[in-house]
Amino acid sequence: MSGTTNQKTVKAGNTEFCNDSPIKYIAGPCIIESEEAYREEAVFLKKMFAELNTPFVLKASYDKANRTSYKGFRGIGREKSLKFLKALKEELGITLLTDVHEPSQAAEAAAAADILQIPAFLCRQTDLLYACADTGRTINVKKGQFLAPWEMENVIAKLENRGCKNIMITERGTSFGYGNLVVDMRGLQIMKQSGYPVIFDCTHSVQKPGALGTATGGDRRFVLPLAKAAAALKIAGIFFETHPDPEKALSDGPNSLRLSDAKEFVQTINKIDGLAATLTGELP
Repeated sequence: MSGTTNQKTVKAGNTEFCNDSPIKYIAGPCIIESEEAYREEAVFLKKMFAELNTPFVLKASYDKANRTSYKGFRGIGREKSLKFLKALKEELGITLLTDVHEPSQAAEAAAAADILQIPAFLCRQTDLLYACADTGRTINVKKGQFLAPWEMENVIAKLENRGCKNIMITERGTSFGYGNLVVDMRGLQIMKQSGYPVIFDCTHSVQKPGALGTATGGDRRFVLPLAKAAAALKIAGIFFETHPDPEKALSDGPNSLRLSDAKEFVQTINKIDGLAATLTGELP
């Protein structure tokens, strides 16, 4: 991943991602706590992004398979969730993303979602990458906390080898000792050299894995500063999880953006992205 590369445009549903285009968003609750609550948040986000004239993709998870404790809430059930998400996507006319954890679930998830997301801890699982690629859907791969940014070149090669061309790659922080993450902003620039759209996950990047003993902690104070820095590098998108009352969230509350703060957050990032678009040139 070196040198100047033409930036590819990847289309998913009614949304297009490109590092050279205005920034897009992937946003939504960490988990479906209930159909009613999730629908209310989805409607809120659709209305908010429409008011800001900013395209977005609704983020969903039909199963939170990677929980710190076996007691952690995983969701309302895979079959129920996917049926609900498919109906909600059609009702609201939105683009939908969901995680996939096992190869056997790829086709089922693809029937409901426009973008299949490979979780960070699973980013090197060849069979999972192949199964998702075989669906023909756009694939978003989260870079593992254990990988250097240039190692994503091998992940991309696996997907391309399977015929997948609609690929996005997401930065979500790198392991920094025990129970902490750090974001190396160089990684965004390095991964842009692949030509594929680069996304910055600003909420998972402020996690403190296992910090609460039986749950993951986090520090949402740094969500906005990190997102601002990422937007200045002219990337394709920002990913964030949000919740009306993060203190009561059943998953990832400490690092989730408060729903009431989402509009101001997006407005701020859009301004920085607009300014970044006017700045050109690179040092040799």
